[in-house]
Amino acid sequence: MFDHFSVLKKEAVEGLQVQPDGTYVDCTLGGGGHSEAICEQLSANGRLIAFDQDEMALKAAKERLEPHQNKIIFVHANFSELELQLEKLGIEHVDGILFDLGVSSPQLDVKERGFSYQNDAPLDMRMNQQDSFAAYQVINEWPYEKLVKIFFKYGEEKFSKQIARKIEARREEKPIETTFELVDIIKDAIPAPARRKGGHPAKRVFQAIRIAVNDELGVFSNALDQAARSVAINGRIAVITFHSLEDRICKQAFKKWSSNPPIPKNIPVIPEEKKPPFKLVTRKPIVPNESELENNRRSRSAKLRIVEKVKDWTEEFKMDERWNK
Repeated sequence: MFDHFSVLKKEAVEGLQVQPDGTYVDCTLGGGGHSEAICEQLSANGRLIAFDQDEMALKAAKERLEPHQNKIIFVHANFSELELQLEKLGIEHVDGILFDLGVSSPQLDVKERGFSYQNDAPLDMRMNQQDSFAAYQVINEWPYEKLVKIFFKYGEEKFSKQIARKIEARREEKPIETTFELVDIIKDAIPAPARRKGGHPAKRVFQAIRIAVNDELGVFSNALDQAARSVAINGRIAVITFHSLEDRICKQAFKKWSSNPPIPKNIPVIPEEKKPPFKLVTRKPIVPNESELENNRRSRSAKLRIVEKVKDWTEEFKMDERWNK
């Protein structure tokens, strides 16, 4: 049962300003909650393109969204293929794009997927079950230096070196195959006083491995650039993030896209062709209210940011130094 609580659903869909006859993209279909809310505002002429690389999510969402099936085109693909899939559908621009990042509750709760440190399962963590690269390869094949890097960068784990050393020593004896084996190694590597605070001791490392397995940050950064090119003038991009690394990518991209160039003292007005193609809709991120936090603890780190396209992404603007940093 793919029973997923859609975080910031009302705020995200309202932020898209859905037009009844418009064309929209949900890059992260998941349980279908956001897509359902978008479809409810679409007329028979409106369209929603719904992406998900998880076959389990697609199957469940198709059942949930059956009343809206004539408005939806389901795409079994990673959102890194945004422009490619839109081109295949003959769609040049869309009126709004939504990203709801992170792992959905059903993926965490289905223990066989290996996302959770609370259940014993094979080391997997693949969003797309058709991929061959899984958490097993990260833990058993990546060198010590690479493990330290991802634990520290993606998990902000201060005991990264100690954990990587323990993993290295254990896998010399035999392969590390399950989540509970890994949890035991992590616990053994972290000093007892540190294990008693800050939540589950394996939380940060599991997050780091999941991000690495699915290349989440690289894929998101690339897809965000595609979204900027694909959205029409007056169209909006809404992004829900769940940890600081994703939010930083989003925040920096939105700032870059909406910032005016430096103005020379002798030019009182910015030339139209130099003005940025986007404007910020949310200067500060929207976060869940108390009611939502009470109903879903996993929403506590969620942040919603929105931008609106106000002019063409011109060739001259693409060449601006701000876009090549």
